[in-house]
Amino acid sequence: PLNRLATERILIIDGAMGTLIQTYNLEEADYRGDRFKAHHKDLKGNNDLLSLTQPHIIQEIHGKFLDAGADIIETNTFSSTTIAQADYDLEDLAYELNLEGARIAKEVANKFSTPDKPRFVAGALGPTNRTASISPDVNDPGFRNVTFKELRDAYYDAARGLIDGGADILLIETIFDTLNAKAAVYAVLDLFDDRNQTWPTMISGTITDLSGRTLSGQTPEAFWHSVRHLQPFTVGLNCALGAKQMRPFISALSKAADTRISVYPNAGLPNEMGGYDETPEDMAADISEWADAGMVNLVGGCCGTTPPHIAAIADAMKKYSPREIPDLPVKMRLSGLEPLIVG
Repeated sequence: PLNRLATERILIIDGAMGTLIQTYNLEEADYRGDRFKAHHKDLKGNNDLLSLTQPHIIQEIHGKFLDAGADIIETNTFSSTTIAQADYDLEDLAYELNLEGARIAKEVANKFSTPDKPRFVAGALGPTNRTASISPDVNDPGFRNVTFKELRDAYYDAARGLIDGGADILLIETIFDTLNAKAAVYAVLDLFDDRNQTWPTMISGTITDLSGRTLSGQTPEAFWHSVRHLQPFTVGLNCALGAKQMRPFISALSKAADTRISVYPNAGLPNEMGGYDETPEDMAADISEWADAGMVNLVGGCCGTTPPHIAAIADAMKKYSPREIPDLPVKMRLSGLEPLIVG
């Protein structure tokens, strides 16, 4: 059904889980619940933990985005790796957080699914809070605070939980370091081998500023050639920029990639208070320009985007056809030893 729908129309992914969680004005006790009442570290801000302590809130947020027209909702698991949860001394919860995050999302998606509009769950694999390519110590450029194997093992455990919880898709997202993403890809492929089955996989990078590069220095085209061996269902960009700023980088990626293009930008750039001011109508208009130019297959929103944003985007996409996947010349499809040959 997912492949069929992707040929028929532009698909819609949901908006910002964190933005909606903020509207509930939760305090430390809410994050702890009964289970973690005596935990020795502060837990406020660990949004992924809410899948265990406040599951009804996560269910409600998923329902709001599905009601707005999302075809795909992301699990509340952006930081559900052993590496990210180490900040809270909750590494042992990683598998459970992913299992429950996927289970909650799948339960809500099933309630909204109809034969004409099935809904899907994308298991979110965030970038972690460490980077394999860049030293965290400016005085020691060769130092790393994480290894490739540690990243691979963390991603494997997370992906295993997502699949066991019922995720339809695996989404490696908000990639600022391609080496981290490669560890995730390696883990996902290992999981597929171990399960003797594959799942659709989405890959979404982050262009950190108007330089047009990821934090580890790659252009959109170079990023694609680094990860294309996964043969993802989609490749795209999310976060950091608003739709207006992201447009040239999506254009470049759509010309380079022989797979579907996904994009879910922020609701503009953050204001002085760190909030996002772009209206649903303005955001939908910007994304409509991409669709009119034939650049996208799947769209939605990241930071600052709410159900009204997703509803406006979903409504705007109804009159556009999805981007046709180009049959690129052989040299553009090369990978491995010649990943950047383009002509």
